[in-house]
Amino acid sequence: MSLLRWFRMPALLLLSLLAYVLPAPGSGLAVLGGPQASSVPQTSAPQVPFPTLPQETLRLFERSRSAVVRLGSLDPGSMAMGLGTGFFISPGGELLTAYHVVSEGQLFQVQTLGGQRYPARLVAFDAAADVALLKVDVPGPFPYLNLSPRPPQVGEGVLAIGNSGGDFLQPREGKLLRLEAAASRADFPQGTLEMDARLAPGDSGGPIINGLGQVIGVVSYIRVDEYGATETSYAIPTVEGNALITDLKSGQQRDRGVVGLVFDLYHDGLTQVPGGVVSRVARGSPAERAGLRGHVRDQTGQMTDFGDIIVSVQGVQTRNSGDVIRELQRYGVGETVTVRYLRAEQEYEAQLRLVPKRSMRDL
Repeated sequence: MSLLRWFRMPALLLLSLLAYVLPAPGSGLAVLGGPQASSVPQTSAPQVPFPTLPQETLRLFERSRSAVVRLGSLDPGSMAMGLGTGFFISPGGELLTAYHVVSEGQLFQVQTLGGQRYPARLVAFDAAADVALLKVDVPGPFPYLNLSPRPPQVGEGVLAIGNSGGDFLQPREGKLLRLEAAASRADFPQGTLEMDARLAPGDSGGPIINGLGQVIGVVSYIRVDEYGATETSYAIPTVEGNALITDLKSGQQRDRGVVGLVFDLYHDGLTQVPGGVVSRVARGSPAERAGLRGHVRDQTGQMTDFGDIIVSVQGVQTRNSGDVIRELQRYGVGETVTVRYLRAEQEYEAQLRLVPKRSMRDL
């Protein structure tokens, strides 16, 4: 598991074990960096589930558990590994997970409750929604979970099944607190389900199941307090036949458009002229080709000068990196935006063409 560094709290945390801690509103880092290598713990299924579950929830868990898998992701280039959760939605081997679990990987493997391991391939994804569809190409049938035919209701009891804390396909229960929750970060999914289930890294991509045994959401991220304890958890709503599920089943791949900017966490929005402070520019990115630069450092690695400060995107003022990300996300892959930035108190302009994030291995 990669080391997690805590900054200002409360924080939002994506729940893959490639996860990144992100700061509270207004506090900084805007573009996620590359994964760090981590070891995948080899665990086997416990003989009994957690004893504190109510009998009805325990029966629901026992009925649903075999359709859920542990999902590993590997980038052969960097040998970076990640761990999350997924679940089958058809007997033919289709499974859903959170996109950030697989976004940095090239090779994927699922492990079932019975211990079988199968390779999987990425079929479709929606990066903004943080949901992906994978396929296991071996003969089935596989146990699977049905998606709910209706939107959920606040107050419903929910069951999550995941792989956090070294556990293998274990339950977490809670209640649905809110619909259409807005993330404080522009680069996190919006319109999520908010729950009080105490989820943690490794649970990402797992199902949120209602009392009828139907999936109402895919686990995405959590909010933690200053001590790192989970306050609330968030899932992407999934309703059978809605636009998101229909597009995934048709094989659509929707990536985020990026320009290759990584922002400074500590100085973001705090410069004399506020803006998104560039810490680093990705190699081979549109930003690098346009001449933008990150912090200037001496031979010892100490910062000697600020990187460029992005003050507007397409004429819209950007007072911090969140504003920059939010404005860039209004445009799709292949579109060109005008970015104005400050360097040594002089203002410059650049034209940047957005490219798919998966094409930027240096981000």
